[in-house]
Amino acid sequence: MKTIHIFILFIVVAVAQLFVPAQMIFNRESIINKGIAYKFKTQPVDPSDPYRGKYINLNYEQNSFVTSDTMWERKDKVYVCLETDSLGFAKVNAVSKTPLNLDKDFFIAEVVWYNKKDQKLNFNLPFNRYYMEETKAYDAEVAVRNNRRDSVTNTTYALVYIKDGEAVLNDVVINDISIKEYVEKDIDKSID
Repeated sequence: MKTIHIFILFIVVAVAQLFVPAQMIFNRESIINKGIAYKFKTQPVDPSDPYRGKYINLNYEQNSFVTSDTMWERKDKVYVCLETDSLGFAKVNAVSKTPLNLDKDFFIAEVVWYNKKDQKLNFNLPFNRYYMEETKAYDAEVAVRNNRRDSVTNTTYALVYIKDGEAVLNDVVINDISIKEYVEKDIDKSID
């Protein structure tokens, strides 16, 4: 009788261990499939996380907003509402401590600081790490850095899907080419 209870407990734990990651993957895929895609201009560097692997750390041009609301504290939650500018890139059009308009796309960020002199609220975007295959992460960072220098012809951005306040970083794009393909192309050129 005791072994039956242990076996049932084992099955329950095993199912739970499979269900949780599967649910996380399903939620992210749902955001990508049903969410709205936004392009965020980036400024990346390439650190390493010993537990998660190589990634491109993304800094964004849209990481602040001018607001007369001075009641912001470091690490506060901020609802960031978006629109698209004339070039198709994400543009912050409002920030709030509570959801402003659920008809607009928004995501939740964290306040870094509020500059009272400039009335500018600075925040961290929640999609600032793009993980890559370890052997390609450094090449990707170099490619992005080199392309950011040429501001006339270069367009480097993160493709982020947003739905119901959730955001998923799907890709980093250089001159309309996925970073994965771009690095492969550069590696192939260096071999030839």
